[in-house]
Amino acid sequence: MQLLHPNRGDATTIFYSLKNEAIFRPKSLYRVHRLKCKTLNPLCHGIQHEDEYANEVKCLASAINKSSIPDGGIGHTTGEEISPKLSNSYIRWLCEIGNIDKAMDFLSQMEALGFRLSYTSYTSLLTALASVGRTTEAEAVFQEMVSSGFQPRQKAYNILLKGFLRRGLLTAADRLMESMNDLGVWKNRETYEILLGYYVGAGRLNDSWEVVAKMRKDGFEPNSFVYSRIIELYRDNGMWKKATNLLVEIRENGVFLDKKIFNSIIDTFGKSGELEDALQVFDKMQQEGITPDITTWNSLIRWHCKHGDLTNALELFDKMQAQGLYPDPSIFITIISRLGEQGKWDIINKTFERLKHGGHRQSEIIYAVLVDIYGQHGMFEDAEECINTLKLEAVPLSARTFCVLANAYAQQGLCEQTVKVLQLMEREGIEPNLIMLNVLINAFGIAGRHLEALSVYQHIKESGVSPDVVTYTTLMKALIRAKKFEKVPVIYREMEAIGCSPDRKARELLQNAMMVLQRRH
Repeated sequence: MQLLHPNRGDATTIFYSLKNEAIFRPKSLYRVHRLKCKTLNPLCHGIQHEDEYANEVKCLASAINKSSIPDGGIGHTTGEEISPKLSNSYIRWLCEIGNIDKAMDFLSQMEALGFRLSYTSYTSLLTALASVGRTTEAEAVFQEMVSSGFQPRQKAYNILLKGFLRRGLLTAADRLMESMNDLGVWKNRETYEILLGYYVGAGRLNDSWEVVAKMRKDGFEPNSFVYSRIIELYRDNGMWKKATNLLVEIRENGVFLDKKIFNSIIDTFGKSGELEDALQVFDKMQQEGITPDITTWNSLIRWHCKHGDLTNALELFDKMQAQGLYPDPSIFITIISRLGEQGKWDIINKTFERLKHGGHRQSEIIYAVLVDIYGQHGMFEDAEECINTLKLEAVPLSARTFCVLANAYAQQGLCEQTVKVLQLMEREGIEPNLIMLNVLINAFGIAGRHLEALSVYQHIKESGVSPDVVTYTTLMKALIRAKKFEKVPVIYREMEAIGCSPDRKARELLQNAMMVLQRRH
């Protein structure tokens, strides 16, 4: 459900947001509905196969109250009515399974009956909306929650904060923090960890340290999550020696070196090219009884490939399988892309043959398709053939599967096949998400087709999906590849205009473009 603006004439103002901007509510929420058995039966029928809870929902009709609401103000009614308690249970369940549009539509029916959401239901709706980037609607629900007499607790604020920062809406997040201060709502550890996670991801060194200082001031000593994020911050800023020194502080503070911290240290050494140090930490990790997970192996293999040590990368790949871990597509793509660049297809085929004995039949089929996409051996050059092969082998076609295939084509610059994957995804009834559209922009960028990349960007905006920082950085990179440097600052300003906070990558791309433009003049 799209939130419409006043200039389109299909929305009603309900309040002003934390950004001091009017927030508008779709008229669908004001429709007058009577929720009777005949309304509930189709709803129940539609969810019978979606969850075990469907059995309970299937009995909604028999659970409806026998009382009838008198005529007047709502409209003529006949039949049985649903109770507020059951309404709230149903709307929470819709949020839990991700059917947000139906939840919002059901909310309008509840309100037409004069029912109100419970605090828990408001929180569920907030979580569902914020998790998919529908922050404007989430903020509207949050304000309705306040106007209904509820006093949002830390959890509600954290949900909205996470939603804002996931979309890079730093200004909105800052004002939400100010609102917490004004209302005397204390920030808990989760609040600080959400902020720290965003600042580290955006490469904001000073802001990250400020958050850590505030945490300590409020009595929250750094834990393994905080230390691992600080290590990542050092990694991204090329300060791997400081990351090493931080280990002393971690031990002095009595913080257990868990898998998260070890993985962060290994990744830091790997990115800096200190592969021997990374392997030493890897050995230390196992000596302390911590079993490496797929993230550990992925990091080691990726950085060995990145720094040209394919021999050790393949050795690690084999060791990982010996430990009983089956590689995910990202690891496999990392290896075959590097080997493919060197024309070592004999090694790729041997690696794939060893994978066949792992007993993961469906994954093996996906790998076969990926090998063929990268090698273009001719069996699955067409995306439709790939999908048909997967279907014949009973491989579940999820959004992730389509994204993996689209990304494989995109990395090869095969734009038409990337687009075809998108079309096939829609044909299977799977809605293309922002990740998929970002992959498409990347495919056109690699192929040097910046106009098509821009058209995908326009499509994203027109379809009501909010571009994220990845969308903008991918588009800026495409424009730089096409030597359209003058367009990069324009896209950067558009990113700032919608409140999406640029990350370190975006700032670097802008700086590179501006340097070229300055030399031209």
